[in-house]
Amino acid sequence: MLAKPASEPRGAGLPRRLAAMFYDALLVLAIWMITLLAMVVASGGEPVLGAPVQTLLFLEAFTFFAYFWTAAGQTAGMRAWRLRLVSNTGGRVSLHQATLRFAVALVALGAFGIGYLWALIDREGRTWPDLASNSRVERYAD
Repeated sequence: MLAKPASEPRGAGLPRRLAAMFYDALLVLAIWMITLLAMVVASGGEPVLGAPVQTLLFLEAFTFFAYFWTAAGQTAGMRAWRLRLVSNTGGRVSLHQATLRFAVALVALGAFGIGYLWALIDREGRTWPDLASNSRVERYAD
């Protein structure tokens, strides 16, 4: 059996996906730190707590991922690990797909990571977010 050409996309392995997720988590954390610093400064040094703050941070995380997934098909972490997100039809994902992917990713992580470990038993290496959003993460040539 012949090996796939280097330029043809391949499935993204779980370790590579997790590395990209960690990288992106650091970027989102940095965004949150800047936001919270600005809020603390604006409040005169008082703590900023409550649902409005949590909602803002949630929306920042969603916006980060949805923007990069729909505009470029990859976040900075995905770019660093040579991964890209594509719709199962081969094009870019829609905002609807990105929203589903983000929501199911929260569930997949909240279920002790089972939704990502699913890639180890799925024949095509898909995770719950892949399945729910009709999209896939591909690894492209080094």
